[in-house]
Amino acid sequence: MTDSKYFTTTKKGEIFELKAELNSDKKEKKKEAVKKVIASMTVGKDVSALFPDVVNCMQTDNLELKKLVYLYLMNYAKSQPDMAIMAVNTFVKDCEDPNPLIRALAVRTMGCIRVDKITEYLCEPLRKCLKDEDPYVRKTAAVCVAKLHDINAQLVEDQGFLDTLKDLISDSNPMVVANAVAALSEIAESHPNSNLLDLNPQTINKLLTALNECTEWGQIFILDCLANYTPRDDRESQSICERVTPRLSHANSAVVLSAVKVLMKFMEMLPKDLDYYGTLLKKLAPPLVTLLSAEPELQYVALRNINLIVQRRPEILKHEMKVFFVKYNDPIYVKLEKLDIMIRLASQANIAQVLAELKEYATEVDVDFVRKAVRAIGRCAIKVEQSAERCVSTLLDLIQTKVNYVVQEAIVVIKDIFRKYPNKYESVIATLCENLDSLDEPEARAAMIWIVGEYAERIDNADELLESFLEGFHDESTQVQLQLLTAIVKLFLKKPTETQELVQQVLSLATQDSDNPDLRDRGYIYWRLLSTDPAAAKEVVLAEKPLISEETDLIEPTLLEELICHIGTLASVYHKPPSAFVEGSRGVQHKRLPGSAGSGENVESPDTGSAAVASEAPPAVIPSQDLLGDLLNLDLTPTTTTGPPPPSSGMQMGAMDLLGGGLDSLMGDESEPLGGDLGGSPAITAGFGAPPTAGPPSFTAPVSGGLDDLFDLGGGVGMPMGVYVPPKTLWLPAMKAKGLEISGTFGRRAGVVQMEMTLTNKAMSVMTDFAIQFNRNSFGLAPAGPLQVLTPVSPNQSIEAVLPLNTVGPVMKMEPLNNLQVAVKNNIDVFYFSCQYPISMLFVEDGKMERQVFLATWKDIPNENESKFQLNDCHLNADAASSKLQGSNIFTIAKRTVEGQDMLYQSMKLTNGIWVLAELRAQAGNPNYTVSLRCRAPEVSQCVFQSYEAVLKN
Repeated sequence: MTDSKYFTTTKKGEIFELKAELNSDKKEKKKEAVKKVIASMTVGKDVSALFPDVVNCMQTDNLELKKLVYLYLMNYAKSQPDMAIMAVNTFVKDCEDPNPLIRALAVRTMGCIRVDKITEYLCEPLRKCLKDEDPYVRKTAAVCVAKLHDINAQLVEDQGFLDTLKDLISDSNPMVVANAVAALSEIAESHPNSNLLDLNPQTINKLLTALNECTEWGQIFILDCLANYTPRDDRESQSICERVTPRLSHANSAVVLSAVKVLMKFMEMLPKDLDYYGTLLKKLAPPLVTLLSAEPELQYVALRNINLIVQRRPEILKHEMKVFFVKYNDPIYVKLEKLDIMIRLASQANIAQVLAELKEYATEVDVDFVRKAVRAIGRCAIKVEQSAERCVSTLLDLIQTKVNYVVQEAIVVIKDIFRKYPNKYESVIATLCENLDSLDEPEARAAMIWIVGEYAERIDNADELLESFLEGFHDESTQVQLQLLTAIVKLFLKKPTETQELVQQVLSLATQDSDNPDLRDRGYIYWRLLSTDPAAAKEVVLAEKPLISEETDLIEPTLLEELICHIGTLASVYHKPPSAFVEGSRGVQHKRLPGSAGSGENVESPDTGSAAVASEAPPAVIPSQDLLGDLLNLDLTPTTTTGPPPPSSGMQMGAMDLLGGGLDSLMGDESEPLGGDLGGSPAITAGFGAPPTAGPPSFTAPVSGGLDDLFDLGGGVGMPMGVYVPPKTLWLPAMKAKGLEISGTFGRRAGVVQMEMTLTNKAMSVMTDFAIQFNRNSFGLAPAGPLQVLTPVSPNQSIEAVLPLNTVGPVMKMEPLNNLQVAVKNNIDVFYFSCQYPISMLFVEDGKMERQVFLATWKDIPNENESKFQLNDCHLNADAASSKLQGSNIFTIAKRTVEGQDMLYQSMKLTNGIWVLAELRAQAGNPNYTVSLRCRAPEVSQCVFQSYEAVLKN
């Protein structure tokens, strides 16, 4: 009968019945009971209550029963650590059993029980097993060291197990050597800088000797270890290659790929004129080809690795093109990968074969595969110049099939062919234009628009074609919108008289009606270029384009080197370095091929360059523990050039603003243009090329985005009301300062920050000799002079003191940011207290930004630096709020009203040069304001909002 009976539940099947059976005197009954327990555990039932009874069954000579009990122990030891200790004696005893299988089983199980209390008892048996006479026990113990190191690394180092492992590399048994290498490699991975695997020629020789005799997985461990070794010279490199080459004919594909990895790495050190180098290249091809006769999943892994090998050394497989031809029954993932390698191997010698294949593939039924095949034809044209004409005619034949997705892919690749071979194949444009209506994919539409714009002078109805795209401008993808904008501007520069209206229409759509910042920015750039200097516009937009490169999808060389060092691993399948997908604390070492390590870079010390640069810079003034210092001492004011803007250069295309209304029309008639006239001239009434009535005025920076018309300052902002000073609060109670009570506030008067205090003597004696000192703080606040208390303070007397402050003291970030720690001394003692100053007293009088600068800065500050706050119960209208805030040096730059909502755009500048920009939104009749703050040091935003709240509510 099979073991399935243990999984069938009986009526009883209760824990106590199993308990009774486990304690039975009959060995067979015991074994049956343990099997039932394991079956229950396997299906997820909790049988941990039987722990003591199962452990009692360990005392047996029956190997099968012992294995079952050990299996149970491994599963439940973590949840029952105290019970697990009961089994320790049996483990220790089993480690000295005459049967090597039992000794190995005991040490393996002890390594799998991840309980700290047990690990210390494991050391002695493990030490004995590492030196056991039987190789099976030694190889098991070697792996156990790696497991123990994972649980308690310090214990393994203290007990000297690492040295014993290193000794096992010289073991006479090849499997022991392989397991020792595997264990040391595993430990070395978690300690990347430790030189555990001290590889030298003697060790390498031992590993190569063991390589021939150990199992296939042992061979993989040894080959992976060899791949980390850097030979001293080309002779040693050749010697290792000769001894590794026989592994290429192994039946296991993992062994083959590990051998290929070693050979690819060591080939870097062989001179290319060496006979052996050519022999090795020839030997590498057959095993790689053999891998492609395996099942599809293995083929895919092999193909991903071959893709890397072909990029590094295409000569290995240059004569093997036919093996990469697609079979009808290949899965799609294999087909696509083969196609990629075919293109990489395509050359003048085999291009005819390749093209015939690709044309065949383009008539397949699998859409993804057909698309890739059509793209491949284009890539072949770009890669092998002699084949370009044949490729173009093949693509035209495919376009004639009128299969929608084939036509679209063909147009995309023909665009690239035009880029590679200008003025050669433009005769096909007419055929492309016939298929305009069938294009519905963004990439194909964008490619077609590019072709129409680029060759507008050769297409009679180019304007009509582009206009047909413009009708659904807002429904197009960004890629198509950007391409359409550029194409129409190109068309305008080539045929200005016929397309003025079209270009104004597209610029208006791109700038006024679009939310996409890329599109808006490009629209404004074109608008400004065309408005000020059409000659420059022509040079920029119609500049000669560089030819596109042959291989645009090659892996970047340093990444390719690293991936070659990881052939046969997941990294080579993902085509990503291990650090990109391996998470956790283990350090991932970046590997390089040996030949490239000395290519002019100092591999050992990557810091030397930066250190040299750093040595030239003067030391920072701010103390090292200051976290905010760098930010707080930056002057974030955008640099603005003084003096008049440069006059616009002579216009060769009509010598006027080609766009009629300039940016004024763009920003709407109701809003006055920024900074005077933005380069607009009177609307053109005469025909194109008529002499201008006046030269265009100087052109200041255009405004973009949703803020364009915010500077309509028609609604004037009232005069400031007066500086807000918070009421005094109690800072130091008398009971904490031996009778001295201090209350106070902060203010800013005539540009000077002041600390205004009331000192009250509630003690029985007179107080004299007052002095004050501040601890380091976020903004460097410090007394500008001594605390002036000129007369002694008698009992029950209060005296007012005003202390002027400056901001040139030492800086240290405080929590909260506006916290100030103060020490006050008098004739009695020194007393300490802390208080919080309103950040508004640090807003300086020259904090009003220029309007253009405000806009540029707002856009320049990243969105993640924006903080939004809700200000409730504020019963002021926007003008009153603006006046009140201006009294505290919060300046309103602009105001606009949108759908009954007032928006104030404000700026303020802190004493250390940090600018804070704000947008205040107020709805008539709604007492709740929204305040949005942008700042390069977002830490200050909370304090700034508190100042808004304090000023507006008092």
